[in-house]
Amino acid sequence: MSFRHARLCAILPHGDNPGYGPDRAHMDNGHDLHIILGSRVPIVIVETHDEGLFLDLLCDLGRGAFGGACRPLFRWSVTEGLRRLDIDLGAQLHNAEPANVLRHIHAVDAPGIYVLLDFHPYLDDPVNVRLLKDIAVDSPDGARTIVLVSHEIRMPPELERLAARFEMSLPAENERAMIVARVVDEWNDAHPGSVEIDPKAQSLLVKNLSGLTRADTRRLAHGAVFADGAITASDLPDVMRAKYELLNRHGVLSFEYETARFADIGGLKGLKTWIEQRRGALSGDAQGLEAPKGVMLIGVQGCGKSLAAKAAAGILNVPLLRLDVGSLYNKYHGETERNLRESLQQAELMSPCVLWIDEIEKGLAADSGDSGLSRRVLGTFLTWLAEKRRSVFVVATANDISALPPELVRKGRFDEIFFVDLPNGPTRAQILDIHLARRGHDSAVFDLPALAQACEGFSGAEIEQGIVSACYVASAAGEPLSSGHVQAEFARTRPLSVVMRERVEGLRRWAAERTVPAD
Repeated sequence: MSFRHARLCAILPHGDNPGYGPDRAHMDNGHDLHIILGSRVPIVIVETHDEGLFLDLLCDLGRGAFGGACRPLFRWSVTEGLRRLDIDLGAQLHNAEPANVLRHIHAVDAPGIYVLLDFHPYLDDPVNVRLLKDIAVDSPDGARTIVLVSHEIRMPPELERLAARFEMSLPAENERAMIVARVVDEWNDAHPGSVEIDPKAQSLLVKNLSGLTRADTRRLAHGAVFADGAITASDLPDVMRAKYELLNRHGVLSFEYETARFADIGGLKGLKTWIEQRRGALSGDAQGLEAPKGVMLIGVQGCGKSLAAKAAAGILNVPLLRLDVGSLYNKYHGETERNLRESLQQAELMSPCVLWIDEIEKGLAADSGDSGLSRRVLGTFLTWLAEKRRSVFVVATANDISALPPELVRKGRFDEIFFVDLPNGPTRAQILDIHLARRGHDSAVFDLPALAQACEGFSGAEIEQGIVSACYVASAAGEPLSSGHVQAEFARTRPLSVVMRERVEGLRRWAAERTVPAD
């Protein structure tokens, strides 16, 4: 065994089969593509960022690497025109225009595979659509095959039934480990010494690079290793941010770069303990346990539901994605459901992660005036929630339980439904301590028990705002902040539990027998 091969094998995850690497993946992709082309479907759609790798696959196929008869292979781009790949011939620049190359393909009465690169902008032209249809219909034996290759292709409806999609497999864990190992070898060859590797961080790096193409996997691994000549836990947040930027195509999901810790939350002891008990199952460290589905947080506004969702990612030590349900909706038929499916797929590619859906009732509540759109969106979400196989921990928050459809809150959709109530006395004192310390004040000089009594019925957000207002008053008077300033602000405030007493009390009565207390 060569030294380089020995170094590469040493970094592979324990228990993986070294034989399943790029060569095996290439063979599997080639076999699948051979079957599709052999079926003589007239149009093949390939959505990929690994354009070069796909062309290599086609060239191997053209040389008979995967069996079957060979056909002439051509590549077209708007910059180079038409060029034959299996024989070294010059480019046909006169066929650079989309309509010209389609007319040429239609006129040639001979077998061939024509790969059109980045043709997607020209599918809006009815002339090009008709020419593609003519090629497909006038080649009943399937001797001529059009292969459309781009990062994203939306086919016109009249061409959909004439086309088949081929999806290149993404690198499996063993192949990702080999890519990371090669990057490590590159650094070792270019620098004195060797890369400092934390085995646990290396394993997490390989796992977190899932869902990326081979080129992107190598680019992110290169950035992690060459930044400091090491693979440590500090590399992982930057890798996940970069991965998110690569995958976030439509902006419906947002990446929360700073996740609060549970130390920043007063109370919620029951919720904290519940999540801590499931940390190993989500990361995969606890063998034999299923990954948790998630929780729904229902409660009084301002009592820490959103902060708890952020803190969940902190205690689980995974990225936090926020789904803006308002951004899902689109006026065009089918686009809303597609936005949701793509967002959920992106969350799975980012796994393990926390998916935070804030005020879920605003996006998934039934609306009789939307022609069934809300019901279709709800059905898409419930199906994904029941069938997802990746470690995506869903945290859904809601303020208005009456707006939630029964299908969403029944037992089994989420692992648990927690109720976040108004903070009790000890929790209010803890919240006061947190917000005073955050603003540079020593809570020891304040009468916390008296202040906690003064803000009875306040939510956490209202307590914080009372401290903020007191800071302004003290500053304007040129005085140090004191318990008197804070107490005076509390006395001037009418909390939500007073302003909307009936609704708050009704929500608390509903939750008493139907949910688990978060505190």
